Formats: sequence, structure tokens, C-alpha cells
Amino acid sequence: MNKSAHRSLNLQQIFTWLMADGIVKKEDAKAQFHAAQGILKNGPASMHPLTAVAQSKLHSALAPHILLTLDWLTEWTAGKLHLPFYRIDPLKIDFTSVSDVMSSTYATRFNILPVESTHNAVIIATCDPTNLEWQDEIAKITRKDVRMVLANPLDISQYIVQFFSLAKSIKDARKSNNNDMALRQNFEQLVELGKANKQVDANDQHIINIVDWLWQFAFDQRASDIHLEPKRDISIIRFRIDGILHQVYQVPASVMIAMIARIKLLGRIDVIEKRRPQDGRIKTRTADGQEVELRLSTLPTVFGEKMVMRIFDPEVVVKTLPELGFPANDARRWDQLTSKPHGIILVTGPTGSGKTTTLYTTLKALATSDVNVCTVEDPIEMVEPSFNQMQVQTSIDLNFADGIRALMRQDPDIIMVGEIRDLPTAEMAIQAALTGHLVLSTLHTNDAPSAIMRLLELGVPYYLLEATIIGILAQRLVRTLCVHCKAPDGDMQDAIWESLVEDWGIPKPATVYRPVGCPECRQTGYLGRTGLYELLTVTLPFSKLIKESADVHALRMQSIKDEMKPLRIAGAYKIIEGTTTADEVLKATSALF
Repeated sequence: MNKSAHRSLNLQQIFTWLMADGIVKKEDAKAQFHAAQGILKNGPASMHPLTAVAQSKLHSALAPHILLTLDWLTEWTAGKLHLPFYRIDPLKIDFTSVSDVMSSTYATRFNILPVESTHNAVIIATCDPTNLEWQDEIAKITRKDVRMVLANPLDISQYIVQFFSLAKSIKDARKSNNNDMALRQNFEQLVELGKANKQVDANDQHIINIVDWLWQFAFDQRASDIHLEPKRDISIIRFRIDGILHQVYQVPASVMIAMIARIKLLGRIDVIEKRRPQDGRIKTRTADGQEVELRLSTLPTVFGEKMVMRIFDPEVVVKTLPELGFPANDARRWDQLTSKPHGIILVTGPTGSGKTTTLYTTLKALATSDVNVCTVEDPIEMVEPSFNQMQVQTSIDLNFADGIRALMRQDPDIIMVGEIRDLPTAEMAIQAALTGHLVLSTLHTNDAPSAIMRLLELGVPYYLLEATIIGILAQRLVRTLCVHCKAPDGDMQDAIWESLVEDWGIPKPATVYRPVGCPECRQTGYLGRTGLYELLTVTLPFSKLIKESADVHALRMQSIKDEMKPLRIAGAYKIIEGTTTADEVLKATSALF
């Protein structure tokens, strides 16, 4: 690399390039330059000239006149300097291996960050290609080929602190914990472990730092679940983001044990007991002060105790039905169902399909000052002050059926049952509906009409279903296209569209969209999720089909005549709206018939 070529990266050089490319007009350049210069002078001494330009909030003089963000300016500058642009994604960086390349002090001194380290090369991110004093030193120390990339200056400053701090905590925690702990956690010795009554130091400051970082990192990345998975030597941390699991980090097995112990302490879970599954919950706050609830679940596995933390955002219960993805017609029909004085409404779908969110959103809207809303759950997903919530306690023989029986003596108007799993629970839910209560519950079936067949299989008499079931909602979640980068897709074949809608006569949209990838969506092309809904309202013709030997195909055909749109058709409309893609819909839904 010609070092002299990079000696003039300053505000003047940046504006010279901006004018040369027509991004800044010559008549505006002087005023814009002085504005950026003022920001640079009044800012911290370490402020990068690109940051000053970004903070000026300039728009390109070229169509489509985009805002010149720091990411855009950095990538554009990299092209000018003939350097690769590197977007730092913390989910894809092994903090420990890159922190072995140099010390935190050294990285801070030169404002550089190791982002990848392989067997024969190390990639260093910089925002100052004028200072290459470190390049030969790192090559000599690591005995590897050093490759330089240009990265966002604010990202480099932020991640220097985070990466090296976390890596230090991991290493120090490993030293302070006995390294043979992992060997005492394996499957063959689970019983002996319980007898030993030994407890790792979950209050070690390094472990506290790691757990605090883990939660904040998960909140920043919009994770819905955090998985702590023990392995033989190196344990794994994974996040579920928009329904997809991403491996985030690897930690020594002994450190993972201490992390789980720390979280169990905070969740008031028995730290010593590692032979049986346990549940707990923690309420914490994000960096901006927003309350977040975490539901904890532990499970004994071959290599030790696994923990999953589900993250619940309390703001989700204040969302409207359209914000959850309900079409206007289905939202209207759902409101009509839930306003009825009595009957059973079921929400069906697999685990993680958003059933709880739909129920909580609905109950929140129904829980006015003149209505008594009671729930029996296992576990309580989110604590909501406007409900009267009860937790199932199997250890004292308090199950769903007993819970409903108790709630019926509490003068309820609306009862929510976490899940109908067995005949006693179904019978008590029906009894509650027959005695004038509105009952909402969940069931695990593939579609709405199959819920009738499932209840018949449990042993519920058909005439009781006919008398109490008033509506069934099946749902799925699909990833939504990132609004910042989605682009028209001209390659969607007619055959794919026909397989989606079959004989529904829905014309193929003139424009469908595909995922592209940008910094906002972490290059995935998707940002967030939305629901697909299949709402079955029980009409008189439908109820006449509920017999002991009911035919699910006949039930499905009648429900379609009664305005129900199958999940795949609901997905087709989301494609037409430009909300999601055919791949997402095909993956989440089954064939129509």
C-alpha cells in the first residue's frame, strides 16, 4: 500500500471529493464546510472529520438526494481510498480471538480494532488510514498478514470498549473459577453434583459484568430469546432475532456455569438444583430506562444445565390489532367475537407463533374498570397490572382445571386459560363458558378447523363444543421486509404464485419485493415480524358440522364460506402489500388443501 496516498484525510480533502463527485454543489460547499468545521472544533478532540460531516445532516445534491449518514460517508470514503469497507457486526465477531491480537490500550492509542483473525491473516478496522505506524508492529508480533479495512469511526470507538472489556471479563472469570467445573456438570455425574451441594461464585464481579453485557446486547439486537447452551469444552450463546437463531459468542464451560448460576440467583431459582427443569422471571431495564421482563427456563442436558431467556417487551400489549398484522376485516370480526358476553375463543399455532401476544393485546383492550379479567397461566408470561393473574403450581397440585375452578368463584367476566392440554382443563373451560363467562385460551394445532378435531380427540362431547366454541384464530409469524432496503423483484415465477393461491383467483401483483440488506437490518433484508391470521367464526352451518365423527375437510370448506382466509392466502395478501416474501410465506404455512 502506498502510505503517502492516505496522508490527507481531513475535512478539506473530504469536501474536495464531495464536490468532485457532485454530491455537494460548489456554490453550497463553503457554507457547508464551515458548518462541519464548527462541529469539529466544538466537538471532542477525538472527533473524526467524517463524523462532523455526518452531524451536519447534509443531503446529496444528486438524486435521490439521500441523507449523508456516517455509514454512507465511510463506505464512500473507502472507495476513494481504494480500501475495503467493513461494517462491524458484533454478532459475527469472536471477541476473545481478536482481543488476543493487541491490548485495549494499544487499540485505543491508534483507534483501531481487530475484527477477524484467521490462521494466517488478521483484519484490522481503522478510520484513520493516515496513521499506519501500527501495521508493521502487528505483523511482526502476530506473524500474520495484516489487512486494513475502513470502518465507521463511532463503531470503532464503541466496540473497542465493549470487545476488550468483555474479553477481559471472560478471561478473568475463567481464572477465578475452577476449570474442572465443567467436568462435574456432565450427564454421568448429575446425581453426584446434586449431592455435592457445591455452588460457583455467581457474584464474581466478572460474571456480573458478562451477564449485564449479555442482556444489554440482546436488547440492542432486538433478540426475542437468549439461549445459553453448555457443551463439553466451549459453551455457546445464541440469540433468536426475527425468528432466526444466531450464534453470538462462545465462552468456556466454567464461565457458562457461573453465568447461569448468576441469572438463577436473580430469578429466584434454586441454584443448587440442576437435575430438573425450573422456571423463573426477572424484570430489568434497558439503557434508556424501558422496563423489560425476562422469562427463564432451565433444562438439564448431557453437558450441564441449559437456560433459555425469553424477552418480553411490555410495550407489546399496547399495540393495536393492525400493528400486529391483522387485516382490517379480520380485526373487525375479532373485535366482534371478543365483545360477546360468553363462549370460548381459541388461539392456535406452534410455539413462538405469537399466540400470547395476541391474547395479551386483546385482554388489555378488554380490561376496563368495569370488567374483571382473570388468567391462569403456566408460566405467567408477562405481569400485567390490569389482569388478575394466577400461576399454575404443579408441586402443590394446582393445575389449569383447579385454577379455572377457583377463578369461577372470583366473580370473573373474562377468563384466560394459558393452554388447554387435557380433558379436565377443556371440561372446566367449557363449564366456565356455559355459566356465562368469556373464555380465551390457546391450543396447539396446525390450523383453525383442526382445533375442533383436537378437542374431540381429548374426549370433549361434540354437543358441548357446538354450544360453547364461538371462534378460533390460527396464526403464524413471518419476517417483514426491511423498509429501508427492499427492492422490486422481477424474478417471481407464475408457478410460485399459483402454488400460493391455487384456485382463489387472486391475480399476481404487478410488483413484488425481495430482501436486499442494509445496516438497519444487519444485512439480512428483514426487519421485524408480522402475523398471518386465519380467523374462523362459528356460524350455524359450521356448528351443524361439529359431530362425533366430524370431517375436518368439511369443517375447513364451511369456514372458508364463512369468510375465513387460510393462512397461506393471508400470506399472499402480505406479499401483495410488499410486507414479506413468498419464501417466508411458504416456509411458515402449509398447502391450502
